[in-house]
Amino acid sequence: MSEHWWSIEVLDGASSPAGRWKDAHSASLIEAALSHGAQDWNWQEHRWGVIFEVAFRDSDDWATFRRLPAVTAALDAVPDPINGLLIYQGRGGSSNSADPRRPYPRLGAGGRADTGGAGADTRREADGSRLMSLRVHGNGRLRPVAAR
Repeated sequence: MSEHWWSIEVLDGASSPAGRWKDAHSASLIEAALSHGAQDWNWQEHRWGVIFEVAFRDSDDWATFRRLPAVTAALDAVPDPINGLLIYQGRGGSSNSADPRRPYPRLGAGGRADTGGAGADTRREADGSRLMSLRVHGNGRLRPVAAR
């Protein structure tokens, strides 16, 4: 049986911590989830807020849960209604990524000075033949460019 996890992240507000929101709405969210097909649930507490993770059999059960008045009321009451609520499919917080980040060469990670003009770094052998050409992009990463 497959589980579809969904996460509701609530960030601390300027005047109220997310932990207080969790204390006030945890029971109603769990009851609503379990009575509408949730297979599993979990709370995570972090220094910046809380995460309610819930697993349903399919997306239709999630959509039904999401439209319940108790859930809508809880989400309307988050401490920071503008920037403090994130809802997404998958588990939240520090869970493992299905596609981990791959390291890229960083600017200054053993690179040479800019010798090719306009952000290019051309490296040459002693005989003058070209080894590679890299360009610094806006994010500070070096990427290969076409040979000139």
